Amino acid sequence: MHTEHVTRIPLTELEAKKLLEKYGIPFPKRGIAKSREDAIKIAKEVGFPCVFKILSPDIIHKTDVGGVILNINSEEEAAKAWDTIMENVRKKAPNARIEGILIEEMIKGGYEIIIGGLRDPIFGPVVMFGGLGGIYTELFEDVSFRLAPIDEREADEMIRETKGYKILTGYRGMPPANLDLIKRILVTVSKIMVDIPEILELDLNPVRAFPDRVVVLDAKIICSKKISV
Repeated sequence: MHTEHVTRIPLTELEAKKLLEKYGIPFPKRGIAKSREDAIKIAKEVGFPCVFKILSPDIIHKTDVGGVILNINSEEEAAKAWDTIMENVRKKAPNARIEGILIEEMIKGGYEIIIGGLRDPIFGPVVMFGGLGGIYTELFEDVSFRLAPIDEREADEMIRETKGYKILTGYRGMPPANLDLIKRILVTVSKIMVDIPEILELDLNPVRAFPDRVVVLDAKIICSKKISV
């Protein structure tokens, strides 16, 4: 079978989030620190607990170089986290260009789901919903797909097709997730996949769903060519 080689250019985490925010995709509060003093100030503004992540165009897997610290709960911990990350990165990725540290509000609890998009060489843009996020999605293969664009009715069908739907509607006395907000994000992802043909893959994982809000914690986008954000 003849397979054409496709260029795969990943956006940085920040580029992906900026692009998605233009469409109204919700992310945790964040700021970028360029110094230790900056980091303490921004951590206070974002609120504790927060997360520190190294920002570098040369580091794709941040955890591999010790570039991520979770659960920072005070100004002292923020100062220490800055020092620790900078030291880790200097040792493990000495040639990496460092643009600062991304500081984000740490979101705990809720239901974890996955929302994604991919460009099929035959069918074109496709939207994906995973009813149980993180490792469980792969484990249970609990996903549904639709050709983009989709409307809210089709988004509703996608959610109901997964085993995770039962859990999202309120499992063992837990409050239900806000399904309307989940549907809205699915429809938005479908629009993005139609609007921007350069996007090959779009991965929102994990997404945390609560009764009153839905927040995307991490986003990855892979393009067929460089796009300006």
